[in-house]
Amino acid sequence: MTAATFRALHHGRAAGDPLVLPGPWDAASARVFAEAGFPALATPSAGVAASLGYEDGATPPDEMFAAVARIVRAVPVPVSADIEGGYGLAPRELVGRLLEAGAVGCNLEDSENHATLKDPQRHADWLAEVRAEAGDALFINARVDTFLVGTGDPADAVARARLYVAAGADCVYPLLAPIEVLPVLREGIEGPLNMAADTDKESVAELGRLGATRITFGPGMQRYATRAIGELAAGLRL
Repeated sequence: MTAATFRALHHGRAAGDPLVLPGPWDAASARVFAEAGFPALATPSAGVAASLGYEDGATPPDEMFAAVARIVRAVPVPVSADIEGGYGLAPRELVGRLLEAGAVGCNLEDSENHATLKDPQRHADWLAEVRAEAGDALFINARVDTFLVGTGDPADAVARARLYVAAGADCVYPLLAPIEVLPVLREGIEGPLNMAADTDKESVAELGRLGATRITFGPGMQRYATRAIGELAAGLRL
């Protein structure tokens, strides 16, 4: 599956019909989602980290890329990979490792260690370098972390988003944006807009109705599965 196939899924969508991308954390979960009929998948870095025994943000790059490659090999649908802030890799190496793993897209965040926002213009310049190296071979989802570690002002998120789109990002992902500001974000941001949903149809439908183009779940599905396994384990104790 190519980035062009994946990119096309984000465009020409009817209002209220967002692209829903489940978040597999390993090959087995990826197969479940693909067999359920979803047209593409998007790995969550926190979910993959948990499956490998790491805290969010602490997965060694080699292990993250290896996990992505296993997921890609397991399914016949496009897979986008959350690779956090890029692990300090130069754009050429970053793009090369993503393509080697078989990913058709990536998430790239604009904060350091979930604590400090990067300078928006420098980050936009870096995204432009990634785009130049990738050409059309990768779909770039630029995460905006102003609601995570910034002011929480929608205007700040829109300003960063516009810089990232101008730098070549295909989609913008304002992490943790409250649902009530989604109409403001939708009005101010050109192109596909990614929002995170809870693991229920009502949350997905509401985000789609308010203008989200693409829905992901962060580590929500991995955590849902972990809770279910915990309940199973508790029920088996004599």
